[in-house]
Amino acid sequence: MLNSPLNKKIVNQKIKQLRIPEVGKASIREIVALINLIEEETGVKFVRMEMGVPGLPPTEIGTQAEIEALTNGVASIYPMIDGIRPLKEETALFVKNFINISVNPKGCVPTVGSMQGTFVAFMAAGNTNEKKDTALFIDPGFPVQKQQMHVLGLKYDTFDIFHFRGEKLHEKLEEFLAKGNIHSIIYSNPNNPSWICFTENELKIIGELANKYDVIVMEDLAYFGMDFRRDISNPGKPPFQPSVANYTDNYILFISSSKIFSYAGQRIGMMVVSEKLFDRDYPDLQKRFQSSSFGNTVTLRLLYSISSGTSHSSQWALTAMLKAANENRFNFLKEVKEYGEKAKVMKKLFLENGFDIVYKRDLDETIADGFYFTVSYKGMTGNELVKNLIYYGISAIALNGTGSLEEGIRACVSFVQRSQFTELENRLKAFHGHFSTNINR
Repeated sequence: MLNSPLNKKIVNQKIKQLRIPEVGKASIREIVALINLIEEETGVKFVRMEMGVPGLPPTEIGTQAEIEALTNGVASIYPMIDGIRPLKEETALFVKNFINISVNPKGCVPTVGSMQGTFVAFMAAGNTNEKKDTALFIDPGFPVQKQQMHVLGLKYDTFDIFHFRGEKLHEKLEEFLAKGNIHSIIYSNPNNPSWICFTENELKIIGELANKYDVIVMEDLAYFGMDFRRDISNPGKPPFQPSVANYTDNYILFISSSKIFSYAGQRIGMMVVSEKLFDRDYPDLQKRFQSSSFGNTVTLRLLYSISSGTSHSSQWALTAMLKAANENRFNFLKEVKEYGEKAKVMKKLFLENGFDIVYKRDLDETIADGFYFTVSYKGMTGNELVKNLIYYGISAIALNGTGSLEEGIRACVSFVQRSQFTELENRLKAFHGHFSTNINR
C-alpha cells in the first residue's frame, strides 16, 4: 500500500486472529478490538473514528457530587427502582427548560445508560398489542438497537430517510403504519450516524401519524442540543431542542449523560415517558408481565428484573449536573461545541482528498458540524472503504451497518485529537494518491 504507515501482513494477521470474515461488516466492538491489536503490534497510533466515545473530560459538577454521595454512604443503599426524587424533579425541569415540554416527574426514570432504557422500552412496547408485533426504525440509526431487538426476539422494519425528507416522510411512514402491525417508531435526533436533524414539520408528521395509528414514538436524544446551528443552552428561553413531544402524547424520550456531560463511564441516562403513556393500561401487557400499566411494567417489572435500579451515586451526579443547567450555572453545550469545530476541519480534509459527504443537507440547510459525519469514496462500497482505510491507519464503520442504503462510512470526531489532524491529512493524501490511480474513477 503506497505510503501506508502499516505493514499489510500484520493487519491481515490480526484480522485472521479475530476471525473476522469481512472487515467492512464487522461490528463496532470488533473494529475496536482489531485496531487495539494492530496498534499494540505496530506501535502506530490510528486516527480512530469507529466508536462514539466522548473525547472530553467528565463534567466536574457530576464527579464532585458523586464523590460526596459516596462519602455520605449511598453505596450501601439500594436506590428506588424509578429513581431518586431529586433526579426525577430536575429531569422534569430540564425537559421544561430545554424542550419546553411539561412532564410529570414520575415518568422520569433513570436507566443504566440510554441503552438499558431502549432495551426495556422495546420489550414493553413489543408486548402492548398482540396485533402489533413490529417496531419501525427510521434509519440510519444506532446499530446496537437492532441488536437489542434480535436479543429480545422482536420483529422490526426499517427505511432509510435519505430520499424521504420533508413531506415525503408522511407518505413513507403511512405506507408502513397503515398495515396495522407497527407498535413503535424509533429514531435519533440529531441522528447517529448521518447527523441529520428533523425539522419541526417532520416531527409534526411523525407525531400526528403516531396519534392516528396509536403507536409509541421513541426519540433518542443522545446528542441533545448538539445541532450547533441553533443555541438552545439558555434555560426557559427559545430556541428549544426540537421534539416529537410537541405533537403527540405517545412518546418516550431518551436523554443520555454520555455525550452532553461526557459522563459515559458511569452509565446513566434518563427515560422520560409521557404521563399519558406512563399511566396507560394495555391488557396484553398483563398477559406477559402480570401488569397492565405501561409505567409499572417498565419500572417494577422490567428494570427491576434487569438491574434492580441504576447506580445510586451516579443518580446524584446527574442530579447535580441537571440542577446546574436548570439554574443557568452550567452551560452544558459550551464545551461540546469542540466536536462541531473538529468536524468542520476533518470534513475539509476528506473533501480535499477525493471524498464526498454522503448525507449533505437538512432539506434547504447544509448539514450541521457535529459528533458524526458521513463520507464516501467513488468506486468503493462502504465495506471496502472501511477495510482499505484500516491499512492507512484510519478506522471507521460502514453505513450499511446503521441501516443506511447509501455507500460510505460513519466518521466520529470525538476521539480524534487536534494534534492528529496533520497525520490524518497525510494519510488521506497517501490513500487518495494510491486509489485515485488504481480505481476506475
